[in-house]
Amino acid sequence: MTFRTGRIPPHVLTIGAVSFTVFAWASAFVSIRSAGAAYSPGALALGRLLAASLVLGILLLVRRQGLPPREAWRGILLSGLVWFGGYTVALNWGERLVDAGTASLLVNTGPILMALLAARLLGEALPPRLLAGMGVSFAGAVVVGLSMSSGEGGSTSVLGVVLCLLAAVAYATGVVAQKPALSYGTPLQITAFSCLTGTVACLPFAGQLAAELPNAPVSATLNMLYLGVVPTALAFTTWTYALARMPAGKLGATTYAVPAIVVLLSWALLGEVPAWLTLLGGLLCLAGVAVSRYGPRTPRTPGQDGRLPAGSPDLTGSRERNSA
Repeated sequence: MTFRTGRIPPHVLTIGAVSFTVFAWASAFVSIRSAGAAYSPGALALGRLLAASLVLGILLLVRRQGLPPREAWRGILLSGLVWFGGYTVALNWGERLVDAGTASLLVNTGPILMALLAARLLGEALPPRLLAGMGVSFAGAVVVGLSMSSGEGGSTSVLGVVLCLLAAVAYATGVVAQKPALSYGTPLQITAFSCLTGTVACLPFAGQLAAELPNAPVSATLNMLYLGVVPTALAFTTWTYALARMPAGKLGATTYAVPAIVVLLSWALLGEVPAWLTLLGGLLCLAGVAVSRYGPRTPRTPGQDGRLPAGSPDLTGSRERNSA
């Protein structure tokens, strides 16, 4: 499917890409919980990345996109190793040791780290609305985490906390590494080759995957495949599409909506009725995203804040290199 900005305003495509990414990543928490009961962290990560690499490879062939330019490979390799590889394994492992609420809280320190790294390394601004919105959303994430971890079955492991914090650091580092690479390659190229890098990094878990696959229930395997196709192959591509058009810190703030969506999905799919405090935290998360995302409109020049000018090509197509 081709998205033409001549018919659909570019900002509408960007908002659509962000919305799809946030919902897909929220659904990943539910799928990880299911698949993680049958697969070890490394095996689940490798299976997920193998499925994603297959889908992304097919998309590359269909779109006739080859290797990205040499200048993009530094960001691709770092993002692939740290985000696709390290983050996936750390999160899978961490969620086996701490409850979902605590994991969501810890991983959601990532956008704060992302904004700070982007300001320090990429020179992005930290406007007051962004900082205020991040503060409100983080408070909401804390409320969600505390409310979900205080019930029956709630547990906290020091190792689990450390692993989730490592996942947050990997998440923030990977996004900041991707941003400069998008000046040279398309979102599809950056996503596909970052994913392939992460897959290669997880190959040491191939033996575990081969041993666990025959004994895993079909539902767990389907969840693993879903993780590879939707939250990874598709959602990471829509993420890089949006990242090419938004500052990393501002885009990262939108992911504070994830805990609120996770609560709703767990309610709808797992029958886990949220407490009123959990719902309040979810509303705070969404309110913070609104504060950070929607500010007074000011005139912008083409390309400001990482946005591409009107008339840019479609979601996965090639685009002009940004010399900035």
